[in-house]
Amino acid sequence: MAPDATPALLDPMRLLFDIQRVNGIIQNLSGCLEAQTVAHRTAAGLVEQFGCAFARIWLMEADAVTLRLIASAGMYTRTDGSFARVAMGAYKIGKIAQNRIPFLSNNLSEESWVRDREWAIQTGIRGFAGYPLMNGERVLGVLAAFHRQPMTPEFLEALQWLCTSVVVVMENALLFEQNRSSWHAQNMPVSLSEQLAQLLAPARFMLVGTERLLSASTSSILLKTTRTLTDLGCTYGRLTYLAEGVSLEAVIPQTQARRDAFDPLTQELLRLGGTLQMQQSGDGEALQVLVQLPYRHSDLPEEHPNLLSVRELEILTLLAAGLRDREIADHLHISERTVKFHTNNALNKLKARTRTQAVYRATLYGWVTTEPLRDYRNGHD
Repeated sequence: MAPDATPALLDPMRLLFDIQRVNGIIQNLSGCLEAQTVAHRTAAGLVEQFGCAFARIWLMEADAVTLRLIASAGMYTRTDGSFARVAMGAYKIGKIAQNRIPFLSNNLSEESWVRDREWAIQTGIRGFAGYPLMNGERVLGVLAAFHRQPMTPEFLEALQWLCTSVVVVMENALLFEQNRSSWHAQNMPVSLSEQLAQLLAPARFMLVGTERLLSASTSSILLKTTRTLTDLGCTYGRLTYLAEGVSLEAVIPQTQARRDAFDPLTQELLRLGGTLQMQQSGDGEALQVLVQLPYRHSDLPEEHPNLLSVRELEILTLLAAGLRDREIADHLHISERTVKFHTNNALNKLKARTRTQAVYRATLYGWVTTEPLRDYRNGHD
């Protein structure tokens, strides 16, 4: 091969810079327990960190022959368009999944596989990079990035680093979702927000903050209040989890508002340390209702008498953030054997069969946070 035809070697400095930007994307995946969130943050990170025109992620369906678009960021954010589902082997996305070969092109409008070359010309999209998301020999999905500027071979190498990490987090999220669905199928209690939404249907309902398990008495008074609101034709409800307590806000049409309807609930609210406020809206057409309740010690699950130790909470938090036993041991300066010992204790106390179940329940109780993972990575990158 002539010297001028020899492929250029990778630029180490450019590769290092790209990997640093990839690390920024990876750090933002800390604690993600939903596959769609993992995909969205990854796609958005490619747009923000690398200036991509748009980025997308498809996941393989259960049939193993169809890819479903679950995240799109940048100039296109919808996931229900003509590429919402791609068959294995169809278009470039399907071929990347089928052949398991990363691909990069900087002449998108000239590629024969592009369905609409005029679109590429009009939008100025030149670069395309696609990478299979793989766990061993199994294809989990495909990541694709589109750019108005030529993409470098270093970018494709950085994508490999990104995809390797994304697959680990995505697998954990998919397992978590699978177990969560299984637990619900086994008649696990429906969350309070779901119960309130069902009672208030078809009124607008919103959930603000991270939901946590509440004591039976706290949940009961909120359900009773919601039933009263439903009887009065409530048109809007919002359940908010704050640092110190939980609140339920609602709007009732003035024509149906009866303040005395809440009288039976007043004493019970006071006994729980709660308050009930009502005021007429500025236009006089609605009654605004606000119920506030502080968290109680019994807001910990009543069937769980033994609270987790500080060490058990630390380990569950790091497990939730995606760390493995060896990493947890290094981070906490303990042995892997000690990590397993405390993990097993936590599983027993939470009546969980698997670590994923334990993490899920601890997350519902509001006991875990992902901040330690950020500290760990900041200190080791």
